[in-house]
Amino acid sequence: MTSTILVTGGTGTLGRRVTPLLLDAGFKVRLLSRSSHQSGDGIEYVTGDLLKGEGVDAAVDGAEIVLHLAGGPKGDDVATRNLAEAAARAGVRHLVYISVIGADRVPLAWLKSKLDAEKAIAESGVPWTTLRAAQFNELTFTMVEKMAKLPVTPAPGGLRLQPVDSRDVAARLVELVQGEPAGLVPDLAGPKVYGMVELVQGVLAAQGKRNRPKLPVRIPGKAGKAYRAGDNLTLDAPKGAHTWESFLADRQN
Repeated sequence: MTSTILVTGGTGTLGRRVTPLLLDAGFKVRLLSRSSHQSGDGIEYVTGDLLKGEGVDAAVDGAEIVLHLAGGPKGDDVATRNLAEAAARAGVRHLVYISVIGADRVPLAWLKSKLDAEKAIAESGVPWTTLRAAQFNELTFTMVEKMAKLPVTPAPGGLRLQPVDSRDVAARLVELVQGEPAGLVPDLAGPKVYGMVELVQGVLAAQGKRNRPKLPVRIPGKAGKAYRAGDNLTLDAPKGAHTWESFLADRQN
């Protein structure tokens, strides 16, 4: 029997990676979006707003599995609670969520929202799985490219990132939705840890540009202390296969 899976955030960076893999795995895919789309190519589109709680019950109805990828700078806790409650009412058998490494350790508001979203999933009564991943290469590039355009390169002392490729995250999520609910599973990070200057220099090299002078910067407060301690990293986590360098090379092709 073909299982119906509802995917939130299916039109985003990760969703565009996940959807074809789900189709290849034999799932009947339903994507929830705030704007309307024409269904086709094996995908059913439904309209709803997780933050407002509008159309969520109808979207979840009949889905055996829910893969929650949607997220934003704020409101993830509210949106996720609305989804989890709808999933419980609908009798969903597996709710899978993508979160962020450091959600429980780095004191930033958007990470607190992610942690509260994790709690909403765990307390929903629906069997669940949560995967925490490092920052995607695509998001890292968006940030680093802006820094690469500056006449000097900011060098936040102690700040390290372990960017992961969205292809690796997508593949892992498809494995998880096909398995049994497993609670909080091991984090997924990229294969290498980089300082911010290294990331910027990688972008400059890929663009055929010279390195810029470095400007030391200190991240203040508790968040800075957490980053310097590496609380946004999981050094012993499973690693993705695609490197930052291969990601940059692919962008140039």
